[in-house]
Amino acid sequence: MRPRIWIALLAAVAFAAILLARMPAAWIIPAGGVRGCACAGVDGSLWSGVCTALTVQRTPVGDVSWELHPWRLLLGELAAHIAVTRGAGNLDAEVELRFGQQVTVRHAVADLPLDPALIPGLPADLHGRAHLDLALAQFEHGIITALQGRIEARDLEDRSGVATPLGSYLVTFPGGPGEPTGKLRDLDGPLAVEGTLRLTRQPGFELEGLVAPRAGAEPALINNIRYLGSPDATGRRPFSVAGTF
Repeated sequence: MRPRIWIALLAAVAFAAILLARMPAAWIIPAGGVRGCACAGVDGSLWSGVCTALTVQRTPVGDVSWELHPWRLLLGELAAHIAVTRGAGNLDAEVELRFGQQVTVRHAVADLPLDPALIPGLPADLHGRAHLDLALAQFEHGIITALQGRIEARDLEDRSGVATPLGSYLVTFPGGPGEPTGKLRDLDGPLAVEGTLRLTRQPGFELEGLVAPRAGAEPALINNIRYLGSPDATGRRPFSVAGTF
């Protein structure tokens, strides 16, 4: 009897493994949505699938595909390679979820247009693109606690009236303990800028630095900078902005 029991047990394990490997993703992720998230369609398996036209709290995110790393479940974490596409935007990253609402994102690369629908508080008249290349980003209870990599804002324009070019900018986060703090600088354009951007635990941000117009800057842009106060000996004026998310 024992050999038969072992054969039956192995057969059951094999069946369960095959079932899990081929389980349709739609069995686990209904297209109707779960907790404010919904997909127009779900295809593939639990381990490798696609959610088309994902919306989160009625905000369109795009098409999301995933490749789970099953062996990471043995370490008590859910890990997957994630790819997101939405119009002219895309994101590719490795994502790890742990107990206690801890999320770690590694090797994240993204190109996307600046969109108030995805970035709350972004002025509707500000246009441009963002590029992210992050080696590491860690979140706890929705708050960014660690960040390493670079974020670029490219070809910014103020379209509140006549389109005014604002230039391109780079923030570099070196990583390390404490609140994530990055170094800000311009990438050539009408404004010479340098400063720091600190992400606080409110959650929020504190941005401060120095700015000066370059030759050829639009007169309207130069006039706006004058409201920042008197320039220093090099013609730079201090600025400081803070806010919460």
